[in-house]
Amino acid sequence: MKLLAIDTALSACSVAIVDGDTVLAARSVVMGRGQAEALMPMVSDAMGAAGLAFAELDLLAVTIGPGSFTGLRTGIAAARGLALALGRPLVGVTTLEVLARCARADEVGGRTILAVIDAHRGELYAQPFTHDLRPLAPPAAQSPAEVLAAAPPGPLHLIGSGASLAFAIAPGRCTLSSVAPDPDPAILARLALRHHRAGDALAASPLYIRAPDAKLPAA
Repeated sequence: MKLLAIDTALSACSVAIVDGDTVLAARSVVMGRGQAEALMPMVSDAMGAAGLAFAELDLLAVTIGPGSFTGLRTGIAAARGLALALGRPLVGVTTLEVLARCARADEVGGRTILAVIDAHRGELYAQPFTHDLRPLAPPAAQSPAEVLAAAPPGPLHLIGSGASLAFAIAPGRCTLSSVAPDPDPAILARLALRHHRAGDALAASPLYIRAPDAKLPAA
């Protein structure tokens, strides 16, 4: 099954084309802004490198959050548009689940994996997973101290852009992942395929855990 995965939820603009367990092409660029302009040319470039026409795709996937409001809208809108035009199913996967799957088994050991994204304003988006990647709680937005207090007891393996903030609270309890803090689009693709086959896939709707930073002016 050939699948196109898109991620613009955090600081990277990333795509991957996967056929089963084989990565046919992948592209990823960290950028502070400009994802909306960069995404579709990146998709076209990756499709060309994979040697596929869009009509050959069977499934599409996109990260649905938590993440930046602009980034989520960019990726989800593009994925929805492609899925509609191609008449293909679209699977949403949470950013935190993809991050947890990115953790290296040799670094995790038997620790609980804590996927943590810097949400700014003194908060983290966080979700704990068992060492074999079962979620232990839903995603939440909390201060670093609250995240650690809510985590299961015992040693933790931290992954994501908020890892260093949580580590500073309890360095003796935590280890830091060496993996990049943005979702790997190939892992996103494999997760989406797994959920699609299991029949428990999420819709491609943005997962907003807190209100946006930008506020409308008072009337």
